[in-house]
Amino acid sequence: MILANAWVVTMDDAGTEHERGWVRIEDGFVAEVGSGDAPAGAEDLHGAVVTPGFVNTHHHLYQTLTRARAQQADLFTWLKTLYPRWARIDDEMEYAAARCGLAELALSGCTTVFDHHYVFPRGVSGLVEAEIRAARELGVRLVASRGSMDLGESDGGLPPDSLVEDIDAILADTERLHGLADGSMVQVAVAPCSPFSVTARLMEESAALARRLGLQLHTHLAETVEEDAYCRELYGCTPVEYLERVGWLGDDVWCAHCVHLSDGDVQSFARAGVGVAHCPTSNLRLGAGVAPVRPMLDAGVRVGLGVDGSASNERSDLFVDVKNALLVARGRGGPEELTARDALRLATRGGAEVLRRDDIGALAPGKRADLAIWRTDGLSFGGAEDLVANLVLSGPHRVETLLVGGEEVVHAGALVRASEEEIAREHRKQAARLWAA
Repeated sequence: MILANAWVVTMDDAGTEHERGWVRIEDGFVAEVGSGDAPAGAEDLHGAVVTPGFVNTHHHLYQTLTRARAQQADLFTWLKTLYPRWARIDDEMEYAAARCGLAELALSGCTTVFDHHYVFPRGVSGLVEAEIRAARELGVRLVASRGSMDLGESDGGLPPDSLVEDIDAILADTERLHGLADGSMVQVAVAPCSPFSVTARLMEESAALARRLGLQLHTHLAETVEEDAYCRELYGCTPVEYLERVGWLGDDVWCAHCVHLSDGDVQSFARAGVGVAHCPTSNLRLGAGVAPVRPMLDAGVRVGLGVDGSASNERSDLFVDVKNALLVARGRGGPEELTARDALRLATRGGAEVLRRDDIGALAPGKRADLAIWRTDGLSFGGAEDLVANLVLSGPHRVETLLVGGEEVVHAGALVRASEEEIAREHRKQAARLWAA
């Protein structure tokens, strides 16, 4: 397969772009990228922009079932409002929720999705397996996680006691789920939920398990000022100091949000190699603040983008977060704080670095052929000379074509392997079940 006559944004080490470029794909990998006349037999993309597929570094797929709830709540109030409803989720609901969220993400140009699932109601099984099945059906890469909560309300935590689990059971199930990973299309991460929902023992034992199995670690951190106050009261330290105390300052760790980091915290992350999933839309929706992305990038912190749950960002569309990342950075630090290409890099190469995937996130020989094709002949591109900058500034856009490992997942703006209408219909049915329960 050869794709030609496109503005190819490679996101390689040199940041190469080919304004009249082409990409040759063989056996699911990028074989060659060039400029000018393409080899014979190429498909003409008529001036489209081609980028690496987007990489979503933080999400909660199950939350598509509970959108537009607790609309003016802060994080803690929002969680306490929704925990009781989430406690009713079963595998059928999870499958429908995952298909809905993954379909939305694919249509926004996303080829790889990390999902942080931490709600495991008692007596319910098959939740992570339902997500994996949905991802395989749609054709996107999934990094699933065995999240966890063991600190309930009666012990000073935020979640209801009905949603906390035994540590030994959590660790055993995590190791079991690791056996479902294939290393390419499906991976597994270890992901205790947050400082206000897990014990220090669970954090420490999760880290030990992950390092024994060679898995990455993930958690929420420093999302709100309330969390900072909570950590100081419960643990006598800041969230980042707590992370260090439980042995989580390492290059096998990435954290979601990180809105409230001091300059010292940023330097600690940079020295230790801790990555960050920046979730601008969710942070704005909950009034949590704006993460210091430019200082983190300047310090050398790995930073990618996350949609976050569809109950705190009602649209599973990573392109929305590309644009919002650009805008909130400029609102925080001025018009030079982040460029359009910086924002695009966060969604591609940055996300791949956060997930420790050196085989995706760029279009270069030997990389997997995960790429997005964006039409530039529509109304929103009229008058634009810099098509790459305009792609970001005029976004969000629905992707025209999405390839994962060289296979079409989206064609002509529609899902290839599933019906968007059928997914939406079944999702509404399962959401109604959840709220009727």
